[in-house]
Amino acid sequence: MSSDPDTPRHAVVRTPLMGLATLMGRMFAGTGLGPLAQRLIDRASADPEDAEALLDLSSALYLANNPDLARATQEQALAIRRLYSLARPADPPGLRVLAIMAPGEPAANTPVDFLIENSDVALDLYYLVPGRPETPPVDDYDRIFVAVGESDRNAPLLREAEALLAGCTRPVLNAPAHIARLSRDHVFAALHSTPGVVVPATARVGRRALEGIAAQDPAAHTVVEGAEFPIVVRPVGSHAGRGLAKLDAPSALPGYLRTAPGDEFYVMPFVDYRGADGLFRKYRVVLIGGRPYACHMAISDHWMIHYLNAGMGESAAKRAEEARFFARFEEDFARRHHDALRALGEGVALDYFGVDCGETATGELLIFEIDSALIVHALDPVDLYPYKPPQMRKVFDAFRALLGVG
Repeated sequence: MSSDPDTPRHAVVRTPLMGLATLMGRMFAGTGLGPLAQRLIDRASADPEDAEALLDLSSALYLANNPDLARATQEQALAIRRLYSLARPADPPGLRVLAIMAPGEPAANTPVDFLIENSDVALDLYYLVPGRPETPPVDDYDRIFVAVGESDRNAPLLREAEALLAGCTRPVLNAPAHIARLSRDHVFAALHSTPGVVVPATARVGRRALEGIAAQDPAAHTVVEGAEFPIVVRPVGSHAGRGLAKLDAPSALPGYLRTAPGDEFYVMPFVDYRGADGLFRKYRVVLIGGRPYACHMAISDHWMIHYLNAGMGESAAKRAEEARFFARFEEDFARRHHDALRALGEGVALDYFGVDCGETATGELLIFEIDSALIVHALDPVDLYPYKPPQMRKVFDAFRALLGVG
């Protein structure tokens, strides 16, 4: 194992990082994080230099929806060191991979540890910290994977990652410059004319401009050209539906702005994508080396779908449809959208990225989000979702092949 630049070579061997995948696995299994968090606190109290305990505690706090304390705990960990090792799966490992990470909540990075679970890939995480330039030991690894996700906050870190990897002799996956082009407005500008693809016109709009629309200022409407009401609006940088709303008229804007955080918003026209049965369907697909793989399908009677709020666990009929989606993916969904998915792969130009999408009434691929940091996992209970482990094994094997194992 490479020595951490922040740690003397004579330092004692450290406890490996548990990582986000292990912590979320405990949550999905119904095991509370409270006792574990207390053990991590005890470890950090006994050894103030136990950065692994602090970083795992930070992840647990984020999962427990305590972001302020999670952020402070993470900062404390990264002040001690920035290079971390997850538990080694094999000795020797099949491949040594370094993931370049950004500080922040779990959604700030590609959750690489989910993708290499139960494999022989040895994964280290290196965190870039603003204002603390440093060169990680990139040449000690077989592959470098840039896990930093696109966001305003991460933009300088992506530039820093590009600079530090400029002379790297190892293969680099997910070039930072390409990740930086995944903002919602840039995705629209780059891909809206792609045949077979619908990307709703997307504008980045300031709070003051939205207040002008709310005041019925005709000039303000040109700020969101192509976004006639009803519109969908969300704060820039938000995830998991936080602050996301469908507004049917300008009169709905004042109430929305009173509670919505932030000064910048993405605005786009609402596209009614319900099927003939009146239900909405959202698909999560990842492209690995340009090839699409199904990850999940959520079905709901509400337009704003997240897998956890779609009632999949409560409906055998929905799960049966998702199972059919997996079973027929290559000859059905992937074949129908073959040209569109290939064009997305070429336009995005990343080795690995995810697409949240639906289908329009005319059968086109409706893009909700393209992101390299969408979570992909195999944590759902097997008794309810027996069809998921084989499908996710395809995804994980494809990612392992992308890394060059096998």
